[in-house]
Amino acid sequence: MTIRLWLLAITLGLCPSPCLAQAGVKSDRHDLLFYLDDAGARKPVKNVADWDRRRRQILANLQKVMGDLPHPEARVPLDIQRTEKVDLGDGLWRHKISYQSEPGKRVPAYLFLPSHSKKKRPAVLCLHQTTNLGKGEPSGLGGNPNLHYALHLAQRGYVTLAPDYPSFGEHAWDFKGKRAYASGTMKAIWDNIRAVDLLQSLPEVDAARIGCIGHSLGGHNALFTAAFETRIAVIVSSCGFTTFLRDDMPSWTGPRYMPRIAAVYQNDPARVPFDFPEILGCLAPRPFLACAALHDKDFDVRGVKECLAAARPIYTLLGKASHLDGYYPDSPHDFPKDARTAAYAFLDKHLQKEQP
Repeated sequence: MTIRLWLLAITLGLCPSPCLAQAGVKSDRHDLLFYLDDAGARKPVKNVADWDRRRRQILANLQKVMGDLPHPEARVPLDIQRTEKVDLGDGLWRHKISYQSEPGKRVPAYLFLPSHSKKKRPAVLCLHQTTNLGKGEPSGLGGNPNLHYALHLAQRGYVTLAPDYPSFGEHAWDFKGKRAYASGTMKAIWDNIRAVDLLQSLPEVDAARIGCIGHSLGGHNALFTAAFETRIAVIVSSCGFTTFLRDDMPSWTGPRYMPRIAAVYQNDPARVPFDFPEILGCLAPRPFLACAALHDKDFDVRGVKECLAAARPIYTLLGKASHLDGYYPDSPHDFPKDARTAAYAFLDKHLQKEQP
């Protein structure tokens, strides 16, 4: 069927818009080189100021779906509490902690610290996949050994922090009760922003060298957080996203994610006011690596490549085309050794060098 006939079928209600994904048809969300003026007319992005206007429009659209980002004044004291300290040998300690992200609400986490450090170190926020083990998996306490990246990176000399996503691990969160958040996604973003506050408060951490890494749930959690939190200097996402046109939209609509995708936008990617190419654009010019498995049945690698291609003009506009990269392991939905090697080398390249 030709594209013209597809569009006619959609108009007549004979074919839902997801059929466009099968043809690789791109939406306006793949075109980052325009912004809307005050009258709503499309204008070309010609310079950094134009792009900044589009970026602010993208962040506003994210909040239409996720709910409003809490105002910075909503910050309360972190009140870090440590309940366990384990000597892992070679001068490395694992601390079980919790921190206050909002009044009366605490986030459990594991924090890896060196026993003695004469100089400030880079730090990495490590976000876990969908697993009841939560923070324990990236911390090396069970689950898939390929996903023990909080432990691996700590052993490479980083300070690492692995918090629980709301409702996983020990982070009790009632999505059915009265909520201050329109989505689990925004709650997680705020918890992660406070995690960056925590890392910057540590005397062992160089506040200018903070990265973020995650797999699957953690992979898109990292993207969503970094879009809003510019203190995250480097981002790595493993098997964490694809374009909505190639995805299963209902899978994004549970209470842990973004219920408005179903309730407001009827699971139609053409109606949802953002897509992942725009999120990648919002990361620019910061270094970003997508590790996308060739046989990932959750996140279609074709869509990952389309997102990277769409974001590249923005990285080029900002003079950092080399900061955007992809690595494609010959594997299913996983973070195998070769992908981890590439990811850790990427973090080392951009975070291990001390800032002047």
